[in-house]
This record gives sequence, structure tokens and C-alpha cells, in this order.
Amino acid sequence: MKTHFITALRLTALLLILLSGLYTLLVWGAAQFAPGGGKGRMITANGRSYFEQVGQSFRSPAYFNSRPSAVNYNAAGSGGSNKAPFDSAYLSVMQARIDTFRKYNPGQPLQEVPAELLSASGSGLDPHISVQAARVQVKRISRYRNIPEIRLQQLVTEHTEGPLLGILGPEKVHVLHLNLALDALTAKK
Repeated sequence: MKTHFITALRLTALLLILLSGLYTLLVWGAAQFAPGGGKGRMITANGRSYFEQVGQSFRSPAYFNSRPSAVNYNAAGSGGSNKAPFDSAYLSVMQARIDTFRKYNPGQPLQEVPAELLSASGSGLDPHISVQAARVQVKRISRYRNIPEIRLQQLVTEHTEGPLLGILGPEKVHVLHLNLALDALTAKK
């Protein structure tokens, strides 16, 4: 019994050093090479500050809408809704999102609307949407801002980011960057 106890104690000490010390230092060191040095990046525009890597709430029909958030874009409480697809509360939320989308985007066939414009991401903080999700919103924004659709399509193309390292994941659009460019375009008019 004494040998098992000493072995367990040694293993505990080793894992404590590895997982609490070395692993933490490894993750911290890797974060130093990330944009912003692991501290996040802030953007200041129009007198407001935004966290660049956190999804923002854009509810006005004159803006490109972000992906819905189950945590109201609160970075301190990242997470999804964890509701089953047949849960009545979840179905009510989804129906409300569909109704809102239809209200501001009349005539847009629902089967052409990417699911990400109606369903929240797993973290609730995703700052990106697909290129298709941005393009689906162009007609509405054109109507509200009186900007030609072709110019808005160009703006989406200008703000399309390629896959990570050229091969990982799909093309995407950073909604905050796109909306700030939209405001800049409108200010030029």
C-alpha cells in the first residue's frame, strides 16, 4: 500500500508541474504569436470601441447582421443555448428570428437564407458570417442606405477573407469590418 501511495503522490506532483506550469506557459507562449499578443484587439471607430475577435450585435436593418448569439454577445459567458431542436422554447426563438428576417428581407426565399443567420453559433460570439450570408442581406441594406446593390456586392467581395492558411475552412466575412466599411462608404456620400 505504501508503494502505491508514493507512486500516486509522485504522479500527482508530476502532473501538477506539467499541467499547471509547463502547459500554461506553452499556451501563453503560443498566444504571444497570435494577433494582439493573446490580449485581443480593439478597434475604435465612430467614437466607440469594439473587440475585434468577438461578435457584435448589429440589429439595425441598415447594417449587415451578425450571427445570432445565445449569450447576447457577452464574452464572459460564451456558450450556446443547449436546447434540443424540438424544444418548444427553442422553436419559438427560431420562429421569431425567421419572422424578423422575413420582415426586413421581404421576398427573400427562406431556403436561400444560410442557417447561420437564424441559428446561434456554439460560442455565441462568432464575428464572421459566410459570404452567402452577407450577400443575402445586400438587397435590404441597399434599400435602407440607398446604395446600389452592385456597390454593396463589391464591398462584400473586398471584405471576404480566404480560408485559414489557404486551405482550412470556408471563405468568410468579418461583420464588424464590413459594417465599419459600410459606415465609411455612407459618410463619403
